[in-house]
Amino acid sequence: MEVLETYRYPQFKLPVVYAAKFKGVTNAATVRSRIVNAASMESPEGEIEREAVNFAFINAKLVTSPIHLQTAIYQALLSESQGLLRTKTIHSEIIWALNPTNNITEAIRRYGVSDTSTDLIIVRVATSDYPGVLQDMRDVVEGELDSLANISETTDWSSVRKHYKLNAEPAVKDAVGDASKERVAIDNIVVSSVAMKSVMA
Repeated sequence: MEVLETYRYPQFKLPVVYAAKFKGVTNAATVRSRIVNAASMESPEGEIEREAVNFAFINAKLVTSPIHLQTAIYQALLSESQGLLRTKTIHSEIIWALNPTNNITEAIRRYGVSDTSTDLIIVRVATSDYPGVLQDMRDVVEGELDSLANISETTDWSSVRKHYKLNAEPAVKDAVGDASKERVAIDNIVVSSVAMKSVMA
């Protein structure tokens, strides 16, 4: 089972992206606290801590498929390459891209790590190959590694429908009663929404 995904985008100056999914996470509150504290720490210790948590920590329950995640990553890389980041870092831009609205605070609250998160996707955007990335992820997150291919098994589909306001969407309504068909319809809509977001923003 492949637990660390590597995506390569040679057209960008940040050409390598790593992603891994953790389930049964037990230290989400600590992770969130470390992220918040690292942002304001000064001195060399602050730099070390910022590097230690230099990832996108994503609420896996709101990601519908690997393509959903990859589309958000691509859109963030595209924005960065054009000098059009709407957030402070490439990692927070990925989280922003996943959220259906342009509200950055809302995006971090919904799609970032919360004190009660149990399923997280960790993403690291890098300038070159990063052999120790999986161990660095494990050093921060306490949980069991799981294949990203299994992401839809932990997706909170009702919350995705709510955030994207899909309950009245014809394709979703037509699929009511057929869970598999409904999930495909939802995934198609949210992936398209992420792909179009930077154009519409």
